[in-house]
Amino acid sequence: MKTRTEPTLPDSRNADIQVWIDGRLYHRDDAKISVFDSLVQGGDGVWEGLRVYDGRIFAFDEHLDRLIDSAKAMAFEDIPDRGVIRNAVFAALEANGMRDGCHVRLTLSRGLKITSSMDPRRNQYGSSLIVLPEWKQPIYNPAGVSLITSSVRRNSPSTLDSKIHHNNLINNILAKIEANLAGADDAVMLDLYGYVSETNATNIFMVKRGRLLTPRADSCLPGITRGFVIQIARQADIPVEERNISMAEVYAADEMFTTGTMGELSPVLNVDGRVIGSGGIGETTRRLQDLYAERTASMGEPLPF
Repeated sequence: MKTRTEPTLPDSRNADIQVWIDGRLYHRDDAKISVFDSLVQGGDGVWEGLRVYDGRIFAFDEHLDRLIDSAKAMAFEDIPDRGVIRNAVFAALEANGMRDGCHVRLTLSRGLKITSSMDPRRNQYGSSLIVLPEWKQPIYNPAGVSLITSSVRRNSPSTLDSKIHHNNLINNILAKIEANLAGADDAVMLDLYGYVSETNATNIFMVKRGRLLTPRADSCLPGITRGFVIQIARQADIPVEERNISMAEVYAADEMFTTGTMGELSPVLNVDGRVIGSGGIGETTRRLQDLYAERTASMGEPLPF
């Protein structure tokens, strides 16, 4: 029998965080949901990741838009008002004294069921809102990451629309397991045709001969950080093209990086053992990192406390 080791928190300050669940704050040890909750029953929920920079929540409205749009696409009833969600996030951050260097996992579940079932008609208690703030810096090594290609394909619109930011993440978890076993940071997931989609956790960009390339948002999430990077690049007169990208093109890229709220812009050093470009942070990647940092330092919704 495998011996269980004592868990170690990445940041010890998170040992006593307060978590918001449906109008109340709970210590992390007491923050629970029911076995009848839709998240437990079928991963039936939608979520967002928010990052706080120096007293501001970056891209708060964009994240709320996607949360609500995803809930509507999933036919949730009684979706909380934007003001209710916004105030819940503010309350959770204030209770934890968080104004910088933190991340918020915002989850909306379809809520409790009256009996174990996949049928949404058994959800008769209303949706459930969870706000989980943590002290958390960008999760990837700033010097760069390594990737492998996963055998697990990303869902296409023919099976499950990637524009729904849902909690059923089994595909992504299986891909991450492959990366872990290979000693890589994350895994590239391909679409059903064998083109690059995204990693198990982030969107993908590559640079070739001065052009910034990224997969179309067909079988990948149209990430909010992804959208900002495309906008920033165009404003900086960096040519941007959204199109199908093959793994052969990835291996021959001049530069490559991933984007996401959790990791911001993370340089990719190698994929499947192939060194990308010079094997370091490329010039275009560095420039876009700096331009993105300028945005996060100057934009966002101010915290009211």
